[in-house]
Amino acid sequence: MPVRILIADDDLAIRRLLRRIVEEHSDWQVCGEAINGADAVSQTERLAPDVVILDLAMPQMNGLQAARRIFKTSPLAHMLLLTVQEVSPELLQEARNAGFQGVVSKSRGVEVVKGIECLLSEEGFFTSPGRDLSAS
Repeated sequence: MPVRILIADDDLAIRRLLRRIVEEHSDWQVCGEAINGADAVSQTERLAPDVVILDLAMPQMNGLQAARRIFKTSPLAHMLLLTVQEVSPELLQEARNAGFQGVVSKSRGVEVVKGIECLLSEEGFFTSPGRDLSAS
């Protein structure tokens, strides 16, 4: 069975890019796309993905809010936070508290693959430009 991945981002171009990155791996498949945090929560409950990639800044419900709800209803789903913001220690702590196992800056999009691989191996993946903040 392929790894099922849900992509949640309000930007269509980012969703398309993430879909292309994910689908380059023969054992991964995009099972759905969400356009906001509320949609991500609903689709996670309906589709039961293995991995949920959530943008931090989305309408209706941001990535942190969505993650808290997803973690309550689908605690086995691995969650990776994607953000344009600098990945500060404060953001890392908020992400961990919300149930994320990893955080990736959109400016380092190539790390999405590494992040997914780490999450699937039950490892955390927390990075920031110029430094590795991993502390699984």
